[in-house]
Amino acid sequence: MDAIADVNTEPAFALPSDVQEFKDLARQIVRDELLPLERQYLAHPGKAHSLRARDALRNIFPTETVERLYKISKDTGLWGLHMPEEYGGSGLGLLAKAAILEEFYYTAVPFPFAEVPNILYMCDPSQRDRYLTPCIEGTKLAAFAQTEPDAGSDPGGMMKTSAVRDGDDWIINGTKMWISNADPADFVMVQAVTDPTKRQRGGITMFLVERDNPGMEVVTPGLTTWLDSMASQFIIHFTDCRVPGHAVLGEVGQGFNLGQSWLTIHDRLLRGPFCLGKMQRGLDMSIEWAKQRVTFGKPISERQAIQWKLVDMYTAIRAVRALIYEAAAKFDAGEDVRTEASLVKLVAADWGARCLDDAIQIHGAMGESLELPLTLFYRYVRHAQIGGGTSEIQRMLIARKLLKG
Repeated sequence: MDAIADVNTEPAFALPSDVQEFKDLARQIVRDELLPLERQYLAHPGKAHSLRARDALRNIFPTETVERLYKISKDTGLWGLHMPEEYGGSGLGLLAKAAILEEFYYTAVPFPFAEVPNILYMCDPSQRDRYLTPCIEGTKLAAFAQTEPDAGSDPGGMMKTSAVRDGDDWIINGTKMWISNADPADFVMVQAVTDPTKRQRGGITMFLVERDNPGMEVVTPGLTTWLDSMASQFIIHFTDCRVPGHAVLGEVGQGFNLGQSWLTIHDRLLRGPFCLGKMQRGLDMSIEWAKQRVTFGKPISERQAIQWKLVDMYTAIRAVRALIYEAAAKFDAGEDVRTEASLVKLVAADWGARCLDDAIQIHGAMGESLELPLTLFYRYVRHAQIGGGTSEIQRMLIARKLLKG
């Protein structure tokens, strides 16, 4: 793991100079600061694999190490890289974020950023100080709750969680499942049906529900998934959960559209760099390993079976990177990228899982070692074929666009 080939596959096109500078900076931070910490991070799977970077880092490393990473993030401007300038961010677009995140997802060690869901910019003035600003400052964490036990792939049509008016308040009842970050979250962005006759066409509303609301109970599933050795996805039960009228995010009835906006960017398009960084690391490690691993008197890099796997990995990486950059650039230009985001998620997850599987195979028994990040990477990338909308759902969405009209 210490020796990495670091084969930098060429970008699909030249990035803007300011974006390239941030990308180069990110790469240097990963090599100088994060990779040296990776072996220690992987040695504590029960503490490390939290979806909340702050918790994962503080569970493993001494305070001075964590504070150093936070200081680097804030001093370099990476902390608020994706935030609009009006909120103290750099104002760079989605292309910049995608290009830079690819570098940070090259390692298993998380780097601290401001975790601000894009839909929180819809907060009205009375909500900003309570929800948006703390997320920007890193003092609060949000969770997104859409999926239900019977409403995974078809949330609009099958969602049962409801919210009914009671004077100026709303009463929420129902259950959400597989909700990432629900337990450590300070508040949850919850979708609930407010008009069963309209459902996703004006009948689903988004609510901001405080984590300590007595009507909301977060439950750890009896069985954790293979994604983490400790639970990172939770069940939320709402039982006569009373929230004030000002807890509505956006407009009443427009919550499904807000959820789709979150899914399009955070859970689909940005799954691309999440997978891509791991794919690139898998290729770099595989090249280095193939050159030094000798069987029957010669390096396995001289065997066609290995060479073709490397070529397939390289081809997938180039293709995925091109799709990510194109989709992100279109978004920055103001275009509707819902189909492109589905395509990015589909190929990054499907090809990424195959790429990491090949990397593990090339490494043989060492590929299964928990001293290397490959098995962790594989679990995360394989999950991307399910979480945020399965690969089959993405194909349905893309086909719908192709056959429209």
